[in-house]
Amino acid sequence: MEVKIFGKKDCAKCQTTKNKFKFFLKKWNISGKVKVSFYDMDTMDGLAEAAYCGVGKIPTTVIENDGEEKIRWSGEVPKSEDFKKYLK
Repeated sequence: MEVKIFGKKDCAKCQTTKNKFKFFLKKWNISGKVKVSFYDMDTMDGLAEAAYCGVGKIPTTVIENDGEEKIRWSGEVPKSEDFKKYLK
């Protein structure tokens, strides 16, 4: 399981999203089971991954399981009660 967060380092919503996932994964004792990846849209690698995933807005958060997209939030910080059900 992987959480992909697309954003920029100077974006407050992007940093809030990243911190929120790290906080709740630790709180729910699943941080070792779920990988959190941050893709910086100011870098070539971040832009390439965003293009591959069809990302148009920041922040965008994608939860994948075995490479299959389960849910996506674009341009917003997801609420913990909305993403908890997708994480194992």
